[in-house]
Amino acid sequence: MDRCKECSTELLEAEVHALKDLIGVARTVVSTLDLDQVLQEILTSAMRFAEAPAGSIALYDSVQSDLTLHAHKGLTPEFVTTERWELHPGGLTERVVTGGEILFVNDTENTPFSINPITLKEGIRSLVCIPLKVQSRLVGILYLDDFVPREFDREKLKLLDVLASFAAMAIDNAQLHTRTRLMAITDALTGLYNHRYFQQMFGRELNRAKRYHKPLSLIMMDVDDFKKFNDTYGHPHGDKVLGAMGDILAEALRSTDFAFRYGGEEFIVLLPETDFPSALQVAERLRELVEHKSAGELQGIAPHGVTASVGVASFPRDGETRDELLKSVDGLLYRAKECGKNRVHYRTEGEKR
Repeated sequence: MDRCKECSTELLEAEVHALKDLIGVARTVVSTLDLDQVLQEILTSAMRFAEAPAGSIALYDSVQSDLTLHAHKGLTPEFVTTERWELHPGGLTERVVTGGEILFVNDTENTPFSINPITLKEGIRSLVCIPLKVQSRLVGILYLDDFVPREFDREKLKLLDVLASFAAMAIDNAQLHTRTRLMAITDALTGLYNHRYFQQMFGRELNRAKRYHKPLSLIMMDVDDFKKFNDTYGHPHGDKVLGAMGDILAEALRSTDFAFRYGGEEFIVLLPETDFPSALQVAERLRELVEHKSAGELQGIAPHGVTASVGVASFPRDGETRDELLKSVDGLLYRAKECGKNRVHYRTEGEKR
């Protein structure tokens, strides 16, 4: 009888400890919008509940039908190098996505469905896949892994349903926060960053360039004869031109560059750690892309595309303060207009600022 009481006490203490863990995770979820931090906390707790030596959490993109790794523990650097993977018909992840239920695999070398070769190479022999859902919408998958075949205690893992709810809530909240933040700094028509965000980023990047003695370049572009285009073809088609400009800039630039709608038909590009000769090449390429790609975008609307005039300035070559650089690049854009449009203008070495 005493032994039974002792067992009951131990069980109760374990449940209390587990609930304390859950409360700790809940506090983390509501106290931060740092998605990766929250998911790492949830993963650590889930691994502890399942007594699993490894695990990961991946976010699901229903549009692309793929997953992106966001948290991991106990896995080799080679395994986590693959940060994004697609669904494969008949595969493990595809079954979780389509079924929407927890999937237990006691032995990866003996399953009725295919296992990713990368998983087998990692030495994962058993795992649990838990769908993370907001209502009926899948937002991610929690994987718990072991390197030996085993049967997971399904009763013990019931707490994972609660953890899965926390994880799904964290993902949904963080993604909503990201979307809201993007709306505040993004121009709705072009999809580029807006003027207010340019002012923030320009100050930050210029300070960074000064601190680390790095170059920084600016490109300012203006659609030529935009008012005439609007008057001829109408403002809805003028909006299409601006949208096309956004697409061209977004596709042509590096991930480390920043493109902004500066105002009206003016656009500005920030090129961190880019010297003047390199910026000049980028400017010329952008000018050519606008001339050639806009024709396709406006097919059936106008008999030709649009062109853009461009000014290029670099720190410290053309100025050392925000005002100096903006005044310089704006003046160079104006000179490009004066000199015939559809061209890139810059200050020659002999010219005064």
